[in-house]
Amino acid sequence: VQLQASGGGLVQAGGSLRLSCVVSGRTSYSYTLGWFRQAPGKEREFVAAMHRRGGNIHIADAVKGRFTYSRDNAKNTIYLQMNSLRPEDTAVYYCAADPSVILSAVRSQTAYSYWGQGTQVTVSS
Repeated sequence: VQLQASGGGLVQAGGSLRLSCVVSGRTSYSYTLGWFRQAPGKEREFVAAMHRRGGNIHIADAVKGRFTYSRDNAKNTIYLQMNSLRPEDTAVYYCAADPSVILSAVRSQTAYSYWGQGTQVTVSS
């Protein structure tokens, strides 16, 4: 399985970006797919995910109401629509996948075996 993230860039505070992550090698519907981010000097943290069995989308409190996760199984792609961006959203954003994540672990980075290369998001004040 390979993941290719794209869509990052430099944006002013209050602006928007949409990240995409294409999953290749296996059909995406058999995987739990998520987004994580890592800011300079900080630990990687959970942003959003959907379990492979569907159901609720899990969103981190820090981005709830501003970020939207979506998934297009036909295109083997997940998206992260980021609105009302803040300087504290500056980070490298990673997509991740795993076929065996249990529902209670979708927010845990250690539950994911496959990672994309990351895409940089920089929000200026």
